[in-house]
Amino acid sequence: QVQLVESGGGLVQAGGSLTISCAPTGGTFSNYAVAWFRQAPGKEREFVAAISWSGGSTFYGDSVKGRFAMSRDNTKNAVMLQMNSLKPEDTATYYCAADAIVRKKASDYDYWGQGTQVIVSS
Repeated sequence: QVQLVESGGGLVQAGGSLTISCAPTGGTFSNYAVAWFRQAPGKEREFVAAISWSGGSTFYGDSVKGRFAMSRDNTKNAVMLQMNSLKPEDTATYYCAADAIVRKKASDYDYWGQGTQVIVSS
């Protein structure tokens, strides 16, 4: 079982950048694919990005493609999401999730963090 914790959320102006991170609490998730999802109030949880266990493959949702970059450092047991050119519509709680393979549906993931809030002001 993997327990995850996100960090790095905050308030940023539109056009700015922010990096959020995800790490396991106790143990490692180097054998797991990791994904980021986000959920804004009143909306469904949305796929943002995912990375394979090795870091060799990354996948992005259409709304963030070209602006966000996901990476991982298995030696440091961390996954990062670099968010650039942020827009007010990126405002949401961002969650990381882990599973054996990359998936794009939230319901397919068994392990979740508590989320970190990102607010983009216009």
